Amino acid sequence: MLLKILMMAAFIAVTIYIGFRTRRSARDVDGFVLGGRKVGPWLSAFAYGTSYFSAVVFVGYAGQFGWRYGMAAIWIGLGNAFIGSLLVWYVLGARTRAMTHHLRAQTMPEFFGARFSSPALRIAAAIIIFVFLIPYTAGVYNGLSRLFDMAFGVPYEWCVIVMAALTCIYVVMGGYMATAVNDLVQGSIMLFGIVAVIVAVLASHGGFDQAMIALSQVPADGAAGAAQMQGAYVSIFGPDLFNLAGVFVLTSLGTWGMPQMVQKFYAIKSIDAIKRGAIISTLFAVVVAGGSYFLGGFARLAASGIEYTAAGLPVYDSVIPAMLQNMPDLLLGLTVVLVLSASMSTLSALVLTSSSTMTLDFIRGNFIREMNARDQIVMIRLLIVVFVLISTFIALIQYNSPMTFIAQLMAISWGALAGAFLAPFLYGLYWQRTTAASVWACFIFAVGLVVANMLLGYAMSPINAGALAMLAGLVIVPLVSWLTPRPDAAQTSALFKESYLNLHDMKIDAD
Repeated sequence: MLLKILMMAAFIAVTIYIGFRTRRSARDVDGFVLGGRKVGPWLSAFAYGTSYFSAVVFVGYAGQFGWRYGMAAIWIGLGNAFIGSLLVWYVLGARTRAMTHHLRAQTMPEFFGARFSSPALRIAAAIIIFVFLIPYTAGVYNGLSRLFDMAFGVPYEWCVIVMAALTCIYVVMGGYMATAVNDLVQGSIMLFGIVAVIVAVLASHGGFDQAMIALSQVPADGAAGAAQMQGAYVSIFGPDLFNLAGVFVLTSLGTWGMPQMVQKFYAIKSIDAIKRGAIISTLFAVVVAGGSYFLGGFARLAASGIEYTAAGLPVYDSVIPAMLQNMPDLLLGLTVVLVLSASMSTLSALVLTSSSTMTLDFIRGNFIREMNARDQIVMIRLLIVVFVLISTFIALIQYNSPMTFIAQLMAISWGALAGAFLAPFLYGLYWQRTTAASVWACFIFAVGLVVANMLLGYAMSPINAGALAMLAGLVIVPLVSWLTPRPDAAQTSALFKESYLNLHDMKIDAD
C-alpha cells in the first residue's frame, strides 16, 4: 500500500508542477486555448493519443468488448490506430490548421460560424458540445474510480472528487500547454504500463499459448450447444461481426468529429509537424489501443472474479479490474497510474474544450457583448470548474443507479458529437458547395437520433446508433447541399484560396 501511495503522490506532484511551470503560456486566449498555435509534433501527437484513450477504453471498452468478441476485439484497436489516428491526421490535419488559422477560429463552433457565415450554427454547436461531453466525462470518472476501489479500497465517491480537483488545478493554471506537456508525461507512462500489464496477465495464465488454448475452450453466449461455438473467442471475427463493426466505426471514425480531438490540429505549428505527428500518434495508438483490446480479449478467463447483476449478466466495467486484482503490488500501482494518466489527459482535454467553447462561442457576443482577453480567460477558468462539478455529479448519480455502463456513456457522447460534426467539418474543409442548411440537417439528425434512441429505451444499441449517425451524415450533407441554394461563390472561393496560401506557408517548418 505504501508503494502504491508513493507512486500516486509522485504522479500528482509532477502533474501540478507542470501546471505551475506552464502558466506563463496561458496569459492570452490563444495561448490558453491553443498554446499559441506553436505546438510541436511530439506534444501534439501525445495530446491527441492521450485524449483518445482513457479509462473509458482501458476499463470500459476493452472489458466489455473483449468479453463479447474475444480476440476479434483487436480489430477495434487497429481501426483506432489506422483510421482514428493515421488517416485522420493526413486528411484533416493540414487543412484544419490552415483554414482555422485563416478564419481565426479557436474552437469547432467558431469554425462552423465563420465557415458558413452563421452565428446560429456557432451557438448550436457550442450547446451540443457542452451537453454531450458530460456523459463522456462521467464515463472516464467511472472507469478510473473502479480501479482505485480495487487497488486502494478507497470509496468511489472520494476517487471522483479527488480526480476532479486535480484536473481543475492544472488545467486552470496552465491551459492547453499544461495539458499537452502532461499528456507527454502521461502518454509515456501509458506506453510502458500497458506492455507490462499484458505481460503480467498472460504470465498469470501460463503464457500466451496456454491463455489462447483456455480461451478457445470457452463456449460463446447463446450457443445451442457448447461444442457448436467453442473457439468463437479466438476466431478472426468473433461471435458477433455486426455489432463488432458498429464499435469499429464509432471508435475509429468518431475522432474525425470530436471537438477535443480535432482542436489538436488547430494548435500544431507546421506541415512537417503534422507529418511527424501522424506517425507518432499512430504508433502510440497501436500500442495503447491495440494493447488494451488485446488484453480485453482474454476477459472470459476472469469470469469467476467479475461482478454479476441480479439477472446473472456480467457487469462489464468490473472485467478489467478483476483481471488485474491479483497482480504484484508494483504492477498494480503502475496500472493505477497508467489509467490515471490516460484519464487525466482525456478529462483535461474535455473540460478545456467545453469551457472554451461555451465562453468564446456562447457567452461572448451573446450574453456579454464586450469581453476583453482577461475576462475571457477568467470565464474559461470558471467554466472549467463548473463543467467538472456537473460531470462529477453525473458520475456519482450514474454509479449509484442502473443507468448504463461506461461504453454506453461514451457511445451517447460520441454518437451525438461526431454524428453532428464529422460530415459538416470534413465537407466544409474540402467542398466549397457545402451549405449551412446541410450542416443544420446533420446536427438535427444526429442529436435527434441519439436522444430518441435514449428516450425509447435504446431501441438499438447506443453504439450502433452513434455509428449510424456518423455514416448517415456523410450522405446527408452532400444531399442537402445539392438541394439548397449554393453559398456565395466569390466568398467561398476567396476563403479556399487564402487557406491554400496558408497551407503553402505552413510548409516552412518553424524549426
